[in-house]
Amino acid sequence: MSTNDTPDIIYTKVDEAPELASASLLPIIQSFASAAGVTVGTKDISLAGRILATFPEHLAEDQRIPDDLAILGDLVKTPEANVIKLPNISASVPQLVAAVKELQAQGYAVPDYPEVPTTDAEKEIRARFDSIKGSAVNPVLREGNSDRRAASAVKKYAQANPHRMGDWSADSKTRVASMSGGDFFSNEVSATLPRAATARIVLTTDSGEEIVLKEGLSYPAGTVVDATYMSAASLDEFLAEEIEKTKAEGVLFSLHLKATMMKVSDPIVFGHAVRAWLAPVFEKYGAEMEALGVNPNQGLGDLLARVKDNAEIMAAIEAVTAERPPMYMVDSDRGITNLHVPSDVIIDASMPALIRGGGKGWGPDGKEHDAVCVIPDNSYAPVYDETIKFFKEHGKLNPATAGTVQNLGLMAQKAQEYGSHPTTFEMPAAGKVRMILDDGTVLHEHAVQKGDIWRAASARKAPIEDWVNLAIERQKATGYRSIFWLDKNRAHDAQLIAYVKPILEAKGVADKFEIMAPREATRASLETITKGENTIAITGNVLRDYLTDLFPILELATSAKMLSVVKLMNGGGLFETGAGGSAPKHVQQFQAENHLRWDSLGEFCALGESFKFLADAKGNAKARILGDAVEAATQGYLDNDNSPQRKPGQPDNRDSHYWFARYWAEALAAQTQDAELAAHFAPIAAALAEKEEQIIAELRADRGKPVDQGGYFHPDPVKTAAVMRPSATLNAIIG
Repeated sequence: MSTNDTPDIIYTKVDEAPELASASLLPIIQSFASAAGVTVGTKDISLAGRILATFPEHLAEDQRIPDDLAILGDLVKTPEANVIKLPNISASVPQLVAAVKELQAQGYAVPDYPEVPTTDAEKEIRARFDSIKGSAVNPVLREGNSDRRAASAVKKYAQANPHRMGDWSADSKTRVASMSGGDFFSNEVSATLPRAATARIVLTTDSGEEIVLKEGLSYPAGTVVDATYMSAASLDEFLAEEIEKTKAEGVLFSLHLKATMMKVSDPIVFGHAVRAWLAPVFEKYGAEMEALGVNPNQGLGDLLARVKDNAEIMAAIEAVTAERPPMYMVDSDRGITNLHVPSDVIIDASMPALIRGGGKGWGPDGKEHDAVCVIPDNSYAPVYDETIKFFKEHGKLNPATAGTVQNLGLMAQKAQEYGSHPTTFEMPAAGKVRMILDDGTVLHEHAVQKGDIWRAASARKAPIEDWVNLAIERQKATGYRSIFWLDKNRAHDAQLIAYVKPILEAKGVADKFEIMAPREATRASLETITKGENTIAITGNVLRDYLTDLFPILELATSAKMLSVVKLMNGGGLFETGAGGSAPKHVQQFQAENHLRWDSLGEFCALGESFKFLADAKGNAKARILGDAVEAATQGYLDNDNSPQRKPGQPDNRDSHYWFARYWAEALAAQTQDAELAAHFAPIAAALAEKEEQIIAELRADRGKPVDQGGYFHPDPVKTAAVMRPSATLNAIIG
């Protein structure tokens, strides 16, 4: 057991469906862990928790909570860290505003989100809110590089029980559309710093004004520093052309971005798409809409809510929409389009789902159609473009025989674009942007126009070297085909290749690895797994995110079942439980029908790894037995098809936790390494089996009815526990 106040294992408190599931699963974990002298505590990294922690001076004393994200940020830099991280909301502005309103209604006097701050006080509040937006959590906790792969039990089950794949045809009209120039990819410059340096970013306007965009940046020696921009004029021209092309082709128009992780750049790009879609309306009524508070970056849904009482503008919108191609729908029944909310269509979830479905997306008529997938920037669009071309040529993947693509991702210390939020800017005027080092050296320079989106990003030497060494370890352990997804013709990637090659050569393993641009690596990986063989994709941060949805969704039907281990650079462990992209729909169904179809398989996989890591770190043999038993329970859970089903009346998340607890207890009772543990769990296993019928009946007693857990972003823990732990019999056995 921990010798200080920090629990042995931290289980994060998050949002939406994963947090509902935690109310049922976490008490089981804590009870079982206690038998091995292991403590399991929680830290709140939910959106609501982060808002409350950010504005303590607005709250009553008994409403204040510690800044758990900051506490965890310190912990993950220590060898003692053992954190199980569940998926949390990476908030878009609409989500942030909704969470604030909910907290205010619950009696928390947090300030409103200032959409257009004017006073210094509003600007200060806005800056604090902006620190919460987007992926505020992941860069803080990921003090190590990523090792993501399908757990062996999960992969075996997927091959034995292959999911349904949509059929691809060679004449499918589905395609990827990207800019031919003027994007982040084409404008990127990159350099590796020979010494530690500080830097500032300055815009010198054409009129001679000097605007300091950012100062006080600090980089250690060996840091790869990039700068690039997207031309607003080129973007607008591209979007207008694609809308017309899509209409001519008779397919759906869809936009695919990452407006959560890329919380500055992608919402702006999203706003350009909304403006392009309604271009005639903005031309005629732009001033009126601005007066109504319309900000296209927040989506069509927010725009419509603001202009709904202006019949003339609404009529103009309807007229333009009638002339546009049909749009890819998030929810055709409710009329929620691809452009409604920037966080509704996240590229790493939306593109794999469309590809898995045979290139089909849902249209406004409630039917599936081919689609043009608009991905403006060319940095990673070729991955999806090549995947679509491959399946048009070869037909759909067969999950029963497909091999697997594992991933090793460079992400430590806010690596690459996902760390660019503080250094991304929408240009207030035309001029030249320069990144200037402390000795006056101009590291990077771009000529820009008003409205262009400029950003800088970096990757530090220590994480890069750690990433390469991690790849060497995994290749040696598996013998799989191993590919660095790096493009020698991209500025940033060329700098990384200059790190990668010497390390591989020094270790004598250069012949074990290939280096390919993303397009070529995509095809090579698809060819490999189609033959039933396996490969390791060694990638940067964004591709880590994209590929660990793309390949698992093709192989397993979901990315929520991935084993995700982050080997923290200072010796600790971070165990992530999978993606949460479908969680909002799960909560909506839960509230309406008391049925939660969230699958906690990702949590099971992370839990087993966490216990085994703890066993090694602290010499706790009982923890290793717990971890081995978790793996046995997970295999039993899969083999007996105890996953949650989709509809009320079928088993849901709570049923699945009962079965997991039962298999876990049975494995612990049957093991022969520790008689004390076996004796402890034997009666628990027996009681869970004996009371099966009664427990299942109690779990399902109120299914099909609406439930109130006291809030969406900030639910009431007592109400949530009551609805998520409805079996008194199960609760009594678990203790």
